[in-house]
Amino acid sequence: MNLVKRISFLSLAAIVLASCGEGNKKEEETTTESTEVVMEEPTQPSTIVDVAVGNENFSTLVAAVKAAGLVETLSSEGPFTVFAPTNDAFAKLPAGTVDNLLKPENLETLKSVLTYHVVAGKFEAAAVIEAINNNNGKFTVETVQGGKIDLSLVDGKVVLTDANGKTSTVAMPDVAASNGVIHAIDTVVMPK
Repeated sequence: MNLVKRISFLSLAAIVLASCGEGNKKEEETTTESTEVVMEEPTQPSTIVDVAVGNENFSTLVAAVKAAGLVETLSSEGPFTVFAPTNDAFAKLPAGTVDNLLKPENLETLKSVLTYHVVAGKFEAAAVIEAINNNNGKFTVETVQGGKIDLSLVDGKVVLTDANGKTSTVAMPDVAASNGVIHAIDTVVMPK
């Protein structure tokens, strides 16, 4: 009888252990499944154009970039620093200026204006401020268009002075993109 009790006990223990193992196996399968869901393909980082398209404050800029045929360029590897005029910045231009620039016959002028807002390389706000401070309060950058813009500090904000002496203030610095950085500005700057 003792032998029967031992065999019964061992059989019961084996069943319990086997079922515990199946429970662990089910947990592992569940964990594996949830891990697979979490480890989906990463989404592509947003380019400068993607970021601008995703922000309603840049709709005029996006329309101009598309009209100028610069989407592919500003979506390329870069890196670029874009001083991006907001819709309000474009609204400060004289009436009809934007519509006139968007006409096919003004394509080269539009490209010139837009590329005047772009600098080759990625320059975040801290680097820009450091460059200004290391150069006696003014740092000149060459734009992709070929013109120059002077950067300075006024009340702790970066101010751009264009080739015509007009100024624009960085309203929102360091908008990150996979191929550079965007600094939103409050006024459109113009080349000579």
